[in-house]
Amino acid sequence: MTAMRLLTRLCLLLLSTGLSTLAPAAPSLSLAGDWQGSLSAGGTDIPLVVHLQQLPDGRYTGTLDSPKQQAYGLPIASVTVRADSVVLRLTAPAAVLAGRVSADGQQINASWQQGGRAAPLTLKRQGAAGSTAPAVRRPQEPKAPFPYRAEDVTFANTGAKVQLAGTVTVPAGKGPFPAVVLVTGSGPQDRDETIFGHRPFRVLADYLSRRGFVVLRYDDRGVGQSTGDRAAYTTADGVTDAQAALAYLRQRPDVQAGKVGLIGHSEGAMIGLLAATQPTPPAFLVSLAGPALRGVETMVRQGEDLGRASGMSAEQLTATRALNQQIYLTVLQTPDNQQAQAQVVKLLTEIGMNAAQAQQQAATLTTAWYRQLLAFNPEPLLPKVKVPVLALGGSKDLQVAAGPNLAAWEKGVRSGGNSDVTAQELPGLNHLFQTANTGLTDEYGRIEETFSPTALAVIGDWLARHVKK
Repeated sequence: MTAMRLLTRLCLLLLSTGLSTLAPAAPSLSLAGDWQGSLSAGGTDIPLVVHLQQLPDGRYTGTLDSPKQQAYGLPIASVTVRADSVVLRLTAPAAVLAGRVSADGQQINASWQQGGRAAPLTLKRQGAAGSTAPAVRRPQEPKAPFPYRAEDVTFANTGAKVQLAGTVTVPAGKGPFPAVVLVTGSGPQDRDETIFGHRPFRVLADYLSRRGFVVLRYDDRGVGQSTGDRAAYTTADGVTDAQAALAYLRQRPDVQAGKVGLIGHSEGAMIGLLAATQPTPPAFLVSLAGPALRGVETMVRQGEDLGRASGMSAEQLTATRALNQQIYLTVLQTPDNQQAQAQVVKLLTEIGMNAAQAQQQAATLTTAWYRQLLAFNPEPLLPKVKVPVLALGGSKDLQVAAGPNLAAWEKGVRSGGNSDVTAQELPGLNHLFQTANTGLTDEYGRIEETFSPTALAVIGDWLARHVKK
């Protein structure tokens, strides 16, 4: 893999985990359902399956499967429907599907646009002649009957004038119960943290509610049934949303108000760390693959680990590290977006990326969210955490390296006088806490396991011990 291809992949990586954001749709035209077609590329047919879901207000959300490539649940960033035309936009891969719906509503005649090229693509509704898709095995998906009740809820982040929607699962029996808020990783994500056909937060919520915890999981701001401007979202916004979720649980009569904690995955753990250093922190904090090193350091290390696992030579790794570091530092040191983008485009085109792709990457790297990610510095935050902390990482995590980050979690929290911190590396698990072979992202959809039972047990046992104190 060339340095250019690796950087492209990295720039999209943190944006590609989760469900889609939403765009207005015409309520008179229902495209809800599954659509299948085949894209011809270089003499190879690539079957694609589009899953569209329509919300009560007429808007759509969706995901894309590429079964031949073992990629499932790729997020569709926006769905726009106008009369008989439909436009789907993806961020990973960066592509646009634009077409028109047939008069009988059973077919979309479209073009697939990617990398400056276009190819015809005809999608047919599932159930129409010749439209079949292989079933995806997800054996851990919770199935009824459940020994708990599930309740769809909404709660307000009043300061941001945002309504967040989620699901609360409440154990059977007489409460009140200890409780946890689940906070998703980076990118627009639904309450289940849906990715590649997996719903890890649904599995985690099911497990914890069976063990006696009330669990709240919610759609990210501007995703699913939550309101708000997703395009303007930053990690700081995520902190106020998580605080609103904690406050909501504390006022419920079936919850022990003094025992409401937070479990954050990846960027969600960054949000948890920030929330734990502010007034009214969570009662405990669980970091799942959360970074405890500076943002630039994390991203550069991510590039090396992904490149090494992908078979890059030592020379390529060195060149990639230097390029990534130069680009990230350029963004950090150049506050003006236009100036920063011009410098990044120059660096990318010099290694062979076409101008349009380079501009797209530069625009991504200079968003407020990405700037916050690169500037993230947990060093002064960790000593301020005074609540119990469990930090977990997988030995095959190529996105947030377990070894250095777990060491930083433990050292940083203990340096502030808090000895109740456990940092544990779990053998063989990837960034999603699946039992993995290589740890590369292209494995995520091929692995049937959604969330390692070992990891679930470690989380559940630690929580059980701490809520008894």
